[in-house]
Amino acid sequence: MGYDTARIEVLEGPDAFRKRPGMWVGSVTQRGLHQMVFEVVSRAVNETPGAGACSVDVTLTSDGGVRVTDDGPGVPFEARAVGESGGPGLEDRLTGLRTEPAPSGRHVVGVALFGAGIHVVNALSSRLTAEVRRDGVRRVQEHARGAALAPPAVVGPATGTGTTLAFWPDAEIFETTMCSFGVLAERFRQLAFLNPGLEISLTDERPARGARVVRFRFPDGVRDFVAALDAETGAGLEPEVIGFEREDPRMAGTMEVAVLWSSFHSGRVRGFANSRATAEGGTHLDGFRDGFAAAVTAYARRRGLLTDADPDPAADRIGEGLTAIVSVKLDRPEFLGCTRGLLGDVTVRVCVGEAVRDHLVDWFEEHPERAAAIVKQIVRTEPHPRA
Repeated sequence: MGYDTARIEVLEGPDAFRKRPGMWVGSVTQRGLHQMVFEVVSRAVNETPGAGACSVDVTLTSDGGVRVTDDGPGVPFEARAVGESGGPGLEDRLTGLRTEPAPSGRHVVGVALFGAGIHVVNALSSRLTAEVRRDGVRRVQEHARGAALAPPAVVGPATGTGTTLAFWPDAEIFETTMCSFGVLAERFRQLAFLNPGLEISLTDERPARGARVVRFRFPDGVRDFVAALDAETGAGLEPEVIGFEREDPRMAGTMEVAVLWSSFHSGRVRGFANSRATAEGGTHLDGFRDGFAAAVTAYARRRGLLTDADPDPAADRIGEGLTAIVSVKLDRPEFLGCTRGLLGDVTVRVCVGEAVRDHLVDWFEEHPERAAAIVKQIVRTEPHPRA
């Protein structure tokens, strides 16, 4: 059978997303639902002046919906006039196929994995309500399966400013419409650690015994992150979290690193790039290990803990008992693979390696007794047997 232009089906509007939903949110399972939530939260965080410095409230409603409210300036429904900043209006973003490039750069908080946009969320929801509080008035617009039911309407006065998007995932598309409170809470907690100016809450109105609420805000950022991870084991060796922040123009970005030693053999070193977890690793983690190993080895040889005949400590020995967070925020991150789980920029490795080495060398010199205890544990302890 021949194939010609007559057999090509052109999909327009919401149908383009509803036909193959997995292409846009990754799955029609619960994992896809969570990506829908992350897309809406991403808009709330990144469209607030000073992205990552705002308050966002997420509510899982008793009727299966998700409501995301921010305290930003309120996104106008209409497109901005020529010469004004801000780009397309909220209505265009909810109904257009692609109205503007996805935001990028070191100041953008990477919440969603795919960056599909809120128009995809709208298309894959049985209904969506958009509310804008701006200029002293509250305006609302209703949507159904990606299409606006009527123009935005003024419904009353507004106290403060902000935007609220409430959506109900379409049961005709998703295998389940029940989000996991635990999965969402863990991701929001992570975002708050990585972005100290962000305050984010999650409320679950679904339990019959009453709503449950968690709220996250961590002024000390990745230092708080490391302290929380170590608290899970309760076995701190070095009581002080060693942390620093540095900007390096060579990699067009910033780095935030925090380190803590514990008496447990197993180490945990986690990496993030533009607030996304790099589960497969990457050059920022390679650079951290390079710098850490160089600082420990140099200190051990200078203090006579290693002789000239001794080999450098093995990488697995250096990492044992170490809890660390390495977070980089880059103007132009280079990820390897479509899931963005592996950072590939070689310049990042050099920059992070040098910064970690220099900071640890200085810290070792400023805290000689504590440094000696830490380095002695690293160079004298036999490698922990691997299962």
